[in-house]
Amino acid sequence: MGNALVDIMTKLHDDKPLTQFNLPKGSMTLVDEDLSTTVRQATAELPSELTAGGSACNTIDGLARLGIETAFIGAVSDDDYGTFYKSDLEKNNIVPLLFNSTKPTGRAVALVTPDSERTFATHLGAAVDIPLDKITPELFKGYDVFHVEGYLAYNHALIQKAVEAASEAGLLISIDMASFNVVDDNLDFLQDIVNRYVDICFANEEEARSFTGYEPEQALEAIATMCTWAIVKVGEKGSMIKYNHEVSQVGIIEANCIDTTGAGDLYASGFLYGLANDWPMEKCGMAGAMLSGKVIEMFGARMKPAVWEEIHREIAKL
Repeated sequence: MGNALVDIMTKLHDDKPLTQFNLPKGSMTLVDEDLSTTVRQATAELPSELTAGGSACNTIDGLARLGIETAFIGAVSDDDYGTFYKSDLEKNNIVPLLFNSTKPTGRAVALVTPDSERTFATHLGAAVDIPLDKITPELFKGYDVFHVEGYLAYNHALIQKAVEAASEAGLLISIDMASFNVVDDNLDFLQDIVNRYVDICFANEEEARSFTGYEPEQALEAIATMCTWAIVKVGEKGSMIKYNHEVSQVGIIEANCIDTTGAGDLYASGFLYGLANDWPMEKCGMAGAMLSGKVIEMFGARMKPAVWEEIHREIAKL
């Protein structure tokens, strides 16, 4: 479950637009519809691509392409972006559990700077209109894992209802912290949710620092006291996984980084795929590193069929 957002991937020549619109580099900043339109107009002449996005959607898309049965819970409008979003899910064999909203479908202008870092100016629109009364244990029946993105943390009631319903239905609960500023803004709530409900927690080093106050190694230990599987990603140093009192160190694959969009989301896809197949932690992390390394070699969070064919061959070796 996540924010159903159409990503507008846009290549910048420099950091000036980030300064101009007061967007912290590398973060996800919520903006109103007017500012979203202004940012889009200011960058309209730059190369851009549309994709069905949102952190959890990226993760679920990766799992679907690896052959896992998946569904996505979100909300869109009956507009062109909403139609595009639903058709993209169905095209990739993802069951669309989409609710309708009268607000315009959400969009995220993803600004990619020359150093491959991405910054999101996000107008949630319809994405926030997932109806609480529809989030029941029945919605989760037939599934084994519920993965939710941290970007939903601004809607405390929704996440609370969702994790309670998924837990009642017997699912493992997975969360990706999503962004350091999201963690900063919702720290007490996220700590409570992870302590009480979450089984699998993904964080990069900035998010882990915001969540625990510690550097990566200590942060991993702290998160592991709250949930069963703790994963901290440390960029070029790879990732660390703690499970059952043991820590696994996982490296990265060689990659020519073009755009970091989706790197963390696809890491989660690989890890969850391994977990679904009862792989040992190191191999789960290797699958995550493989997908993460492949997606940063292209623009946006969607990889071409030829790349997925290569990934399937490498996964088979694992």
